[in-house]
Amino acid sequence: MRILTVMDKDSEQIKDLKIRKMSREEAEFAVEMAAAEGWNPGIHDGELFYEADHEGFFIAELEGKPVGCASAVAYDNDFGFLGLFVVKPEFQKKGIGMKLTEKCLEHLGDRNIGLDGVVENEKKYQKVMKFRSSYSNLRFEGRGGGEIPDGLIRISEVPFEKLLDYDREMFPAPRSRFLEKWVNQPDSYAFAALEAGDMEGYGVIRKCRVGYKIGPLFADDQDTAEKIFRALRASVPEETIYLDVPEPNKKAMEIAKKYHMNVMFKTIRMYNRKEPDIRLEGVYGVTSFELG
Repeated sequence: MRILTVMDKDSEQIKDLKIRKMSREEAEFAVEMAAAEGWNPGIHDGELFYEADHEGFFIAELEGKPVGCASAVAYDNDFGFLGLFVVKPEFQKKGIGMKLTEKCLEHLGDRNIGLDGVVENEKKYQKVMKFRSSYSNLRFEGRGGGEIPDGLIRISEVPFEKLLDYDREMFPAPRSRFLEKWVNQPDSYAFAALEAGDMEGYGVIRKCRVGYKIGPLFADDQDTAEKIFRALRASVPEETIYLDVPEPNKKAMEIAKKYHMNVMFKTIRMYNRKEPDIRLEGVYGVTSFELG
């Protein structure tokens, strides 16, 4: 699985390449490219990802035909995230990946930028793009089932501003436009934990090309995270489920292992400036490798 492709400086260059912004409809091209790479996107990811930043999705064209894509979501004036970098195999090693990268970095300007990269390209990201490694994320695979525990509510019952404030503690920037769509998407389930009106955690599970992915899963403590995890897991009995866990969060790792989930692969979370000041200990499941 390649989360980000960066071309070497000495790669064969290609002429007449055009890099332009995607339309909403063309976002589906990026999702199809991701599916072809084996990334198993959500069935509504095209619409939902594009909602995060209408200006941040780019397509590479040769003679009017799409050959690659990338996303550079600017969440606010201070933080952005790179993802969805894919170049068709027959057009790789021609500098297209680098041109896409340059366009994305131009769009994000002087923001602190994050990305999830594959391990084998870590040094390339460090050398060519000057990104610094922060920690690993592990993708776990398991099975749905069990019973929904008591004490949780549907996400639709939570005032959106309360949800947004809580999300901001675990994510480097406000993402209201994206989050409102994300927690209410079709073919998904979402639960929250409240105590005396205060948020203690929430989680979402969405249907993908194969099975369902959990993300985000944010919580104040391990017991709350596990309760929400159980609710999400029980919502899709007998389905394959996936959970992307920051490796430094040992309590999240314990939950994945307790429910006999197996590691599929890992990515490296990297930033071009500094690791954001968030409650990483509250991140039991990453929202997505494409958008952070």
